[in-house]
Amino acid sequence: MENRYFQKEFETMPVEDIKKLQDEKLVKQVKYVYDNVKYYRDLMDEKGVKPEDIKSTADLHKLPFLKKDDLREAYPYGLLATDLKNCVRIHSTSGTTGKRVVAFYTQHDIDLWEDCCARAITAAGGTSEDVCQVCYGYGLFTGGSGLHGGSHKAGCLTLPMSSGNTDRQIQFMMDLNSTILCCTPSYAAYIGESLKERGYKPEDNKLKAGIFGAEPWTEEMRQDIEKNLGIKAYDIYGLTEISGPGVAFECCEQNGMHINEDHFIAEIIDPNTGEVLPEGTKGELVFTSLDKEAFPLLRYRTRDICVLTRKKCSCGRTFIKMAKPMGRSDDMMIIKGVNVFPSQIEAVLLNKGYAPNYQIVLDRVNNSDTFDVYVEMGEEDFSDSPKYITKKEKELQDAMKAMLGINPKLHLVAPKTIARSEGKAVRVIDNRRRYGITI
Repeated sequence: MENRYFQKEFETMPVEDIKKLQDEKLVKQVKYVYDNVKYYRDLMDEKGVKPEDIKSTADLHKLPFLKKDDLREAYPYGLLATDLKNCVRIHSTSGTTGKRVVAFYTQHDIDLWEDCCARAITAAGGTSEDVCQVCYGYGLFTGGSGLHGGSHKAGCLTLPMSSGNTDRQIQFMMDLNSTILCCTPSYAAYIGESLKERGYKPEDNKLKAGIFGAEPWTEEMRQDIEKNLGIKAYDIYGLTEISGPGVAFECCEQNGMHINEDHFIAEIIDPNTGEVLPEGTKGELVFTSLDKEAFPLLRYRTRDICVLTRKKCSCGRTFIKMAKPMGRSDDMMIIKGVNVFPSQIEAVLLNKGYAPNYQIVLDRVNNSDTFDVYVEMGEEDFSDSPKYITKKEKELQDAMKAMLGINPKLHLVAPKTIARSEGKAVRVIDNRRRYGITI
């Protein structure tokens, strides 16, 4: 495939020029954040760091980290760096105890974010000749909106399908000759299976590329998707806290994702000590936003474990690459593209009067996540009436869906049937690991 760029002057910028640009932007951004975000200013003051101490990216390590707990503590407006009247949109992640992370965007922020997504689409071969079918969820989650805007900027005809309703997805895909598919990898696999069930062969559709993210997937899964849909499958990475999908994206090499370094600085740290690690070392990924106006995070700890490399890429891009995340340094699970914490489950149980005796079992069936939650009933509530148990399971399942945004399969079990441990309780059994899924 011919190498294509959306903003070639930045994507192929000499590394020394990237560093110079980052130095200039970082100095301005640190002062901007210090002057406009009291929460972060207090963190800097506590560490004894002033804006004038940051003269280049070599001084980045002097700044304090931000963690997801900080974002929850500062909810909703504590990290906002501009007047609310300057903001035009919010997006949000699910919260661990009901308090969500809310990210704000000015029009400038959205334009830059859509540029990043357009780079990903263009790298996958997208042009004004293409029909881009966006099956990520729209709404508070960032997937649909980011790829939607990026598709527009890349000049594609955009189908804003959102997720679900596979019959309609396939109808539009076949009738309108979609050429680029944007969704989670598990949904792409499901679409491939559904097409096969309907008697379609890979050559019957017009798809040429897919841009898949929001959940972990293996190289084996990539190969299956490519075979079943007759496409090239590209990875994309992002976080709502930083902007959304498009922070990093794969090129024609399909071997690691280029980080948009003109907008973000990436570091790898030791998750236990916070020490910055050299290139090529596995550790926790940390991002600093260089251009964000509304919600500019400095040194945000993603908890994703990966490796960075600046090895020369055949696509001609000079941006540093990140490997697929190899795991997490916290207890977060990614299920069907949604961030889920055990503490969310626990919060629902306690609120509904259950003891926190539960177990989460994750698995993979037909390339799609399964999500089962087993909860012990109390001695006083226990009943062997199927009708009663079904009713209580439905109530609890609805409460969990309201908290998580996705629907677990809820199982109420008899008291004392979930194994106890003298050490740390085994709350999560993730059988997806047997398929190489480690997050």
